[in-house]
Order: sequence, then C-alpha cells, then structure tokens
Amino acid sequence: MNQLEALQAALAGEHAAMYGVGVAGGKLSGARFREATDLFEDHRDNRDHLSALIVAAGETPVAAEAAYDLPQAVINAATATALILVIERRIAAVYGDLVEAAEQPAVRTFGIQTLLAAATSQLKWGGVPVAFPGATS
Repeated sequence: MNQLEALQAALAGEHAAMYGVGVAGGKLSGARFREATDLFEDHRDNRDHLSALIVAAGETPVAAEAAYDLPQAVINAATATALILVIERRIAAVYGDLVEAAEQPAVRTFGIQTLLAAATSQLKWGGVPVAFPGATS
C-alpha cells in the first residue's frame, strides 16, 4: 500500500467512524454523550485533514457511504459504548497502516498522533492496553 492508498483508507475509516459514533451517541446521555460528541468532532477533524492531504496530492477524496453496516446492534448505553470501542480499535489499525505507508514526515507524524489518540480513546471506552495499538496479532 502506498501513501495515497493509505490516506484514502484512513479517510474511509473516518467516514465509517463518524457514522458509528453518531449512532452510538444516540444511546448515550450525560458525560458519556459529551465524550461521544467530542470523539465525533475529533473524527470529523481527522476526516477534514485527510481530505485536505488527498486534495493536495491532486486526487479526489473517497466519499462517505450513505450508511454503514454496524458490527453489532446498538440498543442501549452498554452496546453503544461497546460499539465505540470497536470503532476505535479498527481506526487504530487503519492509522497503523498509514504510519507504515507514509512517505512524508508530516503524514507519518499525523498518523502516529492519531494512532496514539485512538489508543487513548480505547482506554476511555473500556479497552485494555495492548503492546502496539492497531496491530492485528
């Protein structure tokens, strides 16, 4: 995978993350709702940054899907929290791929910072520390 492909994959991941966090946020309240709202905004900022990087490379950013299949039903706060944890695990893997494929220091730095943010978010949403966030094994 080259840098542009990894940027497009990360952008597609951010589109999906925004959708999923939006769905999950609908089942949360209080402090958890505010945390989900902040997370949604972080994913939106990442989406915008990735789109700008892709446009700067002379390419068209991948568009968001109209809807996404969620890996689980979201029926209450517990399932909403579990969905957000899955989303953050998946987005960490996507950013791990971006770090590996990055050809420019600024892109690698963004990938690392976002990977670290996803790892921190996983802890906030009930995850446990892993040796390398985003690794599949």
